[in-house]
Amino acid sequence: MSTPIGERPAMSDYGVDAPEWRALPWEWAGERLTVNRNYWVVTVSAAGQPHALPVWGVWHEGDHRFMFSCSPAAAKARHIADNPRVAVAIDDTVECVSVQGLAAPITDRDRLEVWIERYVAKYGNEVGDDFPEFVRAHAAFEVTPTVAFAVIERADEFALRATRWRFDD
Repeated sequence: MSTPIGERPAMSDYGVDAPEWRALPWEWAGERLTVNRNYWVVTVSAAGQPHALPVWGVWHEGDHRFMFSCSPAAAKARHIADNPRVAVAIDDTVECVSVQGLAAPITDRDRLEVWIERYVAKYGNEVGDDFPEFVRAHAAFEVTPTVAFAVIERADEFALRATRWRFDD
């Protein structure tokens, strides 16, 4: 998996075009995506209505993929069936990371088991032994990113570190 390519985001009105600007390293974003506990998942209905709710999920840095699960009847699941474009954001509003990409149901049982192992490794101490079965009984989605953004909401860093990453895989 190649490292996402850091670029200057189109935010010149915020001073991001300053000569001192430099991209944050992808490792900075990957670390925050990995350790984050709650993620905001944003979907859009077929009628164009946005929907945002927090979920538990797993970012896997080796795969550059995100996984989350929800009820098969949840609005998120219905929306993804109509429109696979999603945004996923960590819950930190100072050192912000947001990923945009395509969500797909995980239908391959072996792939699902890999994600369940990762999910249990992350959240297992917070749930009972039946957690893997709970995840298997729900809809599980894998998000393949196309672009990610980060901003640091501190006055001395915002314009000089805001970064856009492109995924070429």
